[in-house]
Formats: sequence, structure tokens, C-alpha cells
Amino acid sequence: MKTLLYYLFIISFFTTNAQIISGIVTDTKGNPVEGANVYLEGTYDGTTTNGEGEFNFVTEETGVQTLIISYLSFETFSLVDNISKMSNLTIELKEAINELSGVVISAGTFSAGDNSKVSALKPLDVVTTASALGDFVGALQTLPGTGTVAEDGRLFVRGGDAGETQIFIDGIRVFTPYTPTPNNIPARGRYSPFLFKGITFSTGGYSAEYGQALSSVLLLNSIDQPDQEKTDIGIMSVGGSLGNTQMWGENSLSISAAYLNLEPYFKIFNSRNTWNKAPQGGAGEAVYRYKLNNGIIKLYSAFDVSLFDIEQNNINFNDPVRFKLNNNNLYFNGSYKGFLKKGWSLYTGGSYTYAKNDISIIEDKVENYENSMHLKIKLKKTFSNRFNLNFGAEYFFTDFEEDFKDEESLTTNSKYENGIVANYAEADIFLSNNFAAKLGVRGEFSTLLDEATISPRVSIAYKTSENGQVSFAYGDFYQNPLGDYLKYYKDFKSEKTSHYILNYQLNREGKTFRAEVYYKDYKNLVKYNTEIARYDSSYNNNGFGYATGLDIFWRDNNSIKNLDYWISYSYLDTKRDYRNFPEKSVPGFISKHNFSLVGKYWVNDWKSQLGMSYTYSSGRPFTNPNEEGFLNSKTKSYNSISFNWAYLISPQKILYFSINNVLGTKNVFGYDYANTPNTNGIYNRQPIRPNADQFFFVGFFWTISEDKKSNQLDNL
Repeated sequence: MKTLLYYLFIISFFTTNAQIISGIVTDTKGNPVEGANVYLEGTYDGTTTNGEGEFNFVTEETGVQTLIISYLSFETFSLVDNISKMSNLTIELKEAINELSGVVISAGTFSAGDNSKVSALKPLDVVTTASALGDFVGALQTLPGTGTVAEDGRLFVRGGDAGETQIFIDGIRVFTPYTPTPNNIPARGRYSPFLFKGITFSTGGYSAEYGQALSSVLLLNSIDQPDQEKTDIGIMSVGGSLGNTQMWGENSLSISAAYLNLEPYFKIFNSRNTWNKAPQGGAGEAVYRYKLNNGIIKLYSAFDVSLFDIEQNNINFNDPVRFKLNNNNLYFNGSYKGFLKKGWSLYTGGSYTYAKNDISIIEDKVENYENSMHLKIKLKKTFSNRFNLNFGAEYFFTDFEEDFKDEESLTTNSKYENGIVANYAEADIFLSNNFAAKLGVRGEFSTLLDEATISPRVSIAYKTSENGQVSFAYGDFYQNPLGDYLKYYKDFKSEKTSHYILNYQLNREGKTFRAEVYYKDYKNLVKYNTEIARYDSSYNNNGFGYATGLDIFWRDNNSIKNLDYWISYSYLDTKRDYRNFPEKSVPGFISKHNFSLVGKYWVNDWKSQLGMSYTYSSGRPFTNPNEEGFLNSKTKSYNSISFNWAYLISPQKILYFSINNVLGTKNVFGYDYANTPNTNGIYNRQPIRPNADQFFFVGFFWTISEDKKSNQLDNL
């Protein structure tokens, strides 16, 4: 029978002037690939490879044709040539890059959201963490690499202060991301968590696309399109909120408003401070989206006002120190993201910020305003699933002015204007499913400093097993000195850090383990010779320092039904000689050990989610003038346990309760000392304590939507 088929094949070939296409298909190691599809594009002519990887078939096509060889888990191979040359071919197939199982750059980066392949946190986690009080920054403070500076509330990352972390919405810079507060009362992020579908928090070694941050960047990615029309109503012990989303065709509009007033709260619960006017204010946000055939346009705007009047005891004044503030803040962000032809994509956008503060401290008056702008364009070319090239340019501009008048009517004016031009290029290279690299460089020029900088960035990752991988990142990072200094002095250089990060990550069956070691080298830090930065201080860039440490993270949402928990631990060793330090020392905001435990448990019978958070940090340095030396003492350790309870009255109605620091632990952030000693030669002191040891919150949240199932649980 085989002989008969062979002769029929030969007769067919010679009588039709057909061509034979033949060859062998192997992988990169020379092993034969069985079952690969081999065919001429646009025809029915083809076959599959046998157990030895061999193929042959007859075609009547002539001239130049395209031969396609495809097989699952391998990249599709194509050969364009004359039919007469397609015999006795040897084809080597490369392993396909699998977006689900391939290696991913993870050194220094935590991701949350639907757009993240490996998420250490989910969107729900960002706002249901018991200690966070609905603030995404508060939730991120439970991750390793962050420090507990409870009296400040902002992000302190790996030995860097809050000014070393920058925040971006859809890749566009946010210049004033936090609400202003009095001394020793924590700030909060300005923006509503429900606007964002994903968060990327980089504790170091971040992409060349971002700059002007010595320690960290926080990237907030807004929702592209809502899934339905709905209305959200919130009635809270501290105010109220209202939001609505409308959709028509390819358009959607989300509007929200909130009112905050702590006056009733402080009438019920005691405060260590005297509030002549408790914190109150209003905020509004609007997001418009228009979906195009090959892209999307987003317009986002936010406006908020806040004011308060407080009196705080101070050991160096007989009467309490009165502090008044009225703040207005406007932020606008517009962007376009689209796909072009031949593997190109385009992103462009910009933001504008206006911020104004009217401040009174005793009899001194301070009025300042800031106008800031960020413009950006980015192009990406996908050459293959093994190589992508990103490059772009951006421009930052800040105009700041401040007027100060003391009780004797002495007036000073401080201001600065600064423009920063930046460009970058970065390549993503995937050599296999087990090895990937990101290579980039960023260049910046500051018009105020008249200085250009070049920052190389390198990240590599290698997959060590089916679920485990190691990553390494290196980069140089520059940042202009803060506006607190630029308003007084202009002849600075950019401050600089170099990051070295080694990471191991394991993801398996609802469990995540991360361990990371790092080293940061600081150069060109700002120094001055007075107790605080002043207009008459002497400034230079002679500061330096280092930060090194270990971060560990473990999360498990699989071992116990309905229970999800994570554990974070950070060890930090750091010293700096900067600001007004007389010697290289550990800064006062540093805790050597930080630990967090967060747990969430769903109780079906109660229709409730119960949450708990525990935070520990070791003592922080402070200077005791009764002893010799600088930063010569430490506070006691910080401890706080927080609890929350979300009860579903119905699928769309939630009753929510939370309490911070359940045990009422008497935490101390430091001490204020008298300027002069008493009759015994001792400097008296006053502990720096929170406004209240505990904070209680109660809220009712109601959603009205088309599916009659959606609720605000992910906003709490």
C-alpha cells in the first residue's frame, strides 16, 4: 500500500509541475518538534511535522511565497522566499514569551490592580486595611520598605524623607498630593481611591520614564471605562459624600463631592489640642472619558478647600501656640493613549496645579502660592514579543512665591521659578521566558540650577523555578532640592542617589513571598547652618549618606478559608550628614525595625468583613540636651492595633465601623525641650503625642446601580 501511495505521489508531481516543500523543525536545543503546523500563507497547502520533526508537502504555487510554521508555546516562524528554494529546510523555533508564566521585573516594585500580572496587593486591599482609614497612602505604609512616621502621614521610603517620593496619576506628576495639617497631625492623600484601577509602588530602582525622586515613585492608574451607571451615597461621622457615573455611547462621566467637618467629632471625643475651628473642607472630582477606535481620552480635575484653627501647647511659650490655615488646591490632568500602525503606540498628557495657603502662626503671617505644570509625550514601538522600545520627553515647570510678615511687620518675599526638560529611552528585552532585562537612560536639564544630569537604569530578572525568580536593579536618581530651600537660595546642584537592589520572589497558589536587600548611596545633599532653613542661612551641597537594609513580605489568602493576611518586616541601617547635622547621624524619622500584620476575614453568617492591622516600629532618635552628643537618645517603640467591620445590610448597603489604636497605647513621637535650663541646670521637656490616642469612624454607604449588586466595599 505504501509503495502504491509513493508512486501516485511521484506521478502527481511530474504531471502537474508541482513543487515539493520539505524540511525539519527543531527547538533551540536541536530537539525535533512534533505536530507543528506548516503551510503556505493564503493557501490550503500544508502539513504537520512527524515524530522526527520532518515535513513535506506538494504545492502548485510558484514564485515568492510565505511559509508559516507555528506550534503552541513557540514563536511563529515565517520564511519569505521563492518556492524553488523551500526544500530540505532546517527551521529552529524559539520559545514563545508567555505573558502569564514568563519572568517579570520585580526588584523594588509592588503592584496592585487588574493590570498587574503579579500583585502583592489587590485594589480592595488599598482601602480596606484597618489602619488606613480609607487612605491609599495609609495602606501602602503596611508594606516593607516604608517607615512609620505617624505624626506626618506621608510616605517615608528606605531611609528617605517624604520629599524623596513623587506621585503620578496616569503617568503625570501630582505636585501637591497631600492635604496640609498642623504640626504632629498626619496628612492624607487628596484623591479618592475609587478612581484608580491599579497602583504601582516602587521602593527603588524605578523606570527611566520617571525622575525627580531620590527614593520612590507611586503610580496611580485611573479607570479607563466604568462598567455601568451608578450613584454612591455616603453618610459619615465626619461628613458626607456623593458620587454619580453616567455613560452614553463611547463617553462616560464620573463626578463626586465630599464634605468634611470634625467639629461634631471633637465635641464627643477629647483632643489634646484646642480647636477654635476644627478641620473642615470640601472636595470635588470629575473624570470624563471618551473611547476612540484605537485609543482613549481622559480629562480629570479635582478641587479642594480646607481650613482649621488650632492652639497647641509648647514648652517654650506660656500660652498655647495658635496656628491657622486656609488652603485651596486645584489639579487638572488630561491625557490621550492610542495605538498607531506597525506596532507603535502613543501616550501624551499634561497636568496643571494651583495651590494657595494662608497661614497664621501666633502673630506671624505667611501667604504662598504655587503654579506647577507637567507636559509629557511617550512613544512605544513593539518590534516583537521579545523587544520593546520606549522613549519620550517631558517638561516640568514650577512658579512659587511666598510673603512672610512677622509681628513687628517685618516683611520678606521669597520665590523661585524652575523649568526641567527631560528625555529618556528604555528597552524591554525578553531573551526567553526565564530571562528579561530593562535597559534605560534618562537625561534632565534644570533651568534654575543650570545643570544637566544623566541617569542610567538597569533591571534584570531570571526565573529560577516555575513560581520563583530573582531580580536585580541598579540606577542613578537625581532630584532638585526642595522648594523649602530653593525659595531662599538658588546656587545648588541636584541631589543624587545610586540604588542597588537584589530581590527574590515566589508566587504559588494564593501565596506570595518576597525578600529584598538594597543599598543606597546619597551625594550632594543640602546642608545649612541654622536651626531651620531660613532666608539668611548659609547653604551648600556637601551633604552625603547611605541607607541599606532588608525587606521581607509574606501574603497568604489560600491556606484558611475566607482569611487573607500579609506580614511585612523591614530592617534599615542608615546615616546622613545633611541639613543642619553637625555630624553623620541617623535622622530622627528613622526606625531600625518596622513590622506590620494585616488580616481580613469574611464571615458569611454575619454578612461581614472583619479587619485587623498591627503596626510596630522600634524607637526613633532624638537629641536630649541633658546628655552629650547629637541625636543621642531614642523614643520608646511604637505600637498600634486597629480594627474595622463592614456589614452588608443588603447587597448595596453597607454599615462600616473602624477604630484606630484599639488598646489606646500611649505612643510618643519625640520630645520638645525648653530652650533654657531650669534652676537645676536641667532642660525640661514635653512629649510629642498624637492629637488623640484613638480615632473612631462610623459610616453608612449606599450604592444605586443597574446590576443592583455593586457596593462601595472597595472604597472603604
